[in-house]
Amino acid sequence: VQLQASGGGLVQAGGSLRLSCAASGRTFSSYGMGWFRQAPGKEREFVAAISYSGGSTYYADSVKGRFTISRDNAKSTVYLQMNSLKLEDTAVYYCAAAHRTSWPSVDDYWGQGTQVTVSS
Repeated sequence: VQLQASGGGLVQAGGSLRLSCAASGRTFSSYGMGWFRQAPGKEREFVAAISYSGGSTYYADSVKGRFTISRDNAKSTVYLQMNSLKLEDTAVYYCAAAHRTSWPSVDDYWGQGTQVTVSS
């Protein structure tokens, strides 16, 4: 499955941004999807994941209550709505996927990253 992330940009602290990740090449609805991020000088970390049907989601504690992951299987797209952004949310965000049999793992396939920069 090929993944194409978009929607990153520059936003002020407290603001919102929505990332999108379009998938192609396989049956999107058979894949769990996730978002990860990597800040400068840090390791890549998990942000959020959603099951193939959308019925299950889970989040990193650092974003719980501020970020929401969702998916539209008809559009083969997964979203990450980010609200109340903080400076520490600055990172390159990556979308990832894994076949539903791997759930809750979602990191078999990776897209390119999209930069999110939160300014004060």
